[in-house]
Amino acid sequence: MSTTTVTSTTQSNLSPIVMFGPSGTGKSTLLKRLQSTPQWSQFGFSVSHTTRKPRPGEVNGIAYHFVERDEFQSLISQGAFIEHAEFSGNCYGTSLKAVSDVAIKEGKSCILDIDAQGVKLIKANHPHLKPFIIFISPPSLRSLTERLSARGTETPESLAARVGMAQSEIEYASTGVPDVIIVNDDLDRAYEKFFKACVNRDRTVSDTLPSDILTTSSS
Repeated sequence: MSTTTVTSTTQSNLSPIVMFGPSGTGKSTLLKRLQSTPQWSQFGFSVSHTTRKPRPGEVNGIAYHFVERDEFQSLISQGAFIEHAEFSGNCYGTSLKAVSDVAIKEGKSCILDIDAQGVKLIKANHPHLKPFIIFISPPSLRSLTERLSARGTETPESLAARVGMAQSEIEYASTGVPDVIIVNDDLDRAYEKFFKACVNRDRTVSDTLPSDILTTSSS
């Protein structure tokens, strides 16, 4: 697969919206609401690369760019990805070209829904990209734990792992990385802020992380 060189000057024109936050904070719900509005025509998703096998109905180049692991590693070596990670034995990555295709070819703002590690890679390796970073936060680790438990899909071990990862993401967000922080303690309120942050790049809607956010018990 050939790659396209994207200069630092071009990168500065991409300015994707990068959202991250712990599992269970409502990121997908907020995105779905935005997708149901007329303003969604301003936005687009990049097509990621993955080493996992296609599922029934998934089309290469639309759902994902499906590649073998050696090709994925080659793309990493070439510096093709702005962020990449491995989950459950499969690799996933967002290429600079994919973001450029949305921003330059389609003339839209690219939205990336990634994890904190991906944000760190973008900040470290692509300083010219000028991402607009939105962190979706739970009101507290306690409320997040309750929300994840209520799903009924977590084992005690997986729940502990998710809560531990959430704590790390909150601590990272507290260092001043996000342009906007949205505490999802009320979905309608959170969506109003999310909409303004995405459509207007409005930093004034940002919340302050609660002082007791890392509390895990009710006492």
